[in-house]
Amino acid sequence: MANNKLLNQFRSFYFRNYPDDMELQIEYFAVFGGLGWEIDTSKNIVALIQEHILENFDLFYEKMEELTLSQQHNKRLLRALAIGDRRIFSAFNKAGLNNANGGSALNYLQEKGLIQIEYSREEPARSLNPYGKLKREVAKHRISHKVLFSQPFVRFWYYFIAPHAKEIREGKFDTMLKDFQAKQNSYTSLVFEELSEVLLNYYLRDSQILSSGSYWDAKVEIDILTITDDEKIYVAECKWTNHKVNKKELHKLHEKCERLDIEPTQIAFFSKRGFSKELMQLQGKELALYSSEEFSQLLKNSKDEEFIEEFISTTALF
Repeated sequence: MANNKLLNQFRSFYFRNYPDDMELQIEYFAVFGGLGWEIDTSKNIVALIQEHILENFDLFYEKMEELTLSQQHNKRLLRALAIGDRRIFSAFNKAGLNNANGGSALNYLQEKGLIQIEYSREEPARSLNPYGKLKREVAKHRISHKVLFSQPFVRFWYYFIAPHAKEIREGKFDTMLKDFQAKQNSYTSLVFEELSEVLLNYYLRDSQILSSGSYWDAKVEIDILTITDDEKIYVAECKWTNHKVNKKELHKLHEKCERLDIEPTQIAFFSKRGFSKELMQLQGKELALYSSEEFSQLLKNSKDEEFIEEFISTTALF
């Protein structure tokens, strides 16, 4: 299961590097997760990127060429998936691929273990009249699955490094590092969303989860929608920004639920920077609020050194 693999990587990164807090853990894991390297998390992340990645560019480049068979279709698709909305059809378009060569690249990357498919839970549109026709824009809508990267570092490479490969090879790092600093929060938000689903399901571990993951259709996107066998529905949004989540975000999520015609058992928010006082006053059975430090719960029940050695030896990229 994709989330179990991410959880194992998250734990192994922590027990190998022991960052001071969970905000650092998530930020550094989003870049170096999956490498299996020891990182001095007391150092600034930009300095670490230069020290470990940019100054070892040739090593990483050779490995990435090996993993992708140096095939342009594979590399273009990874780049499109890294920076886009993760939908397969839109990634094909962004990468200049069709269903044939795009599908071939997708299958190869999946078989290689670089990506995994997140299947859509959208139901096909149907006319209420059995003899009626759907509106053209509805009929043209294609349900598209999405893709998740198996290791955070692979996505980091194609998000930030690959576009600047030529100048990095020449020892020019400034443009890439400025790009990272400008986009770090938006880049990290996907890993945060994936980890938030893992944490939510951890708190629901006494229930039988029937379906969990992000939800998207032609009109609505929700970061996390989890359904249990006792017909309880949990919806959540994840905010990796430098602003506190406020009551306005709660209203937006309620509106999304109304559009989906669902009544959530509980709404949850996961936030890097916490929550407004007004929102915290509403916290209770129907509203759960999780800050960065809550992710320390994911480090429980693992076997520290023994776990690291076993996991790292079988899954690390380098």
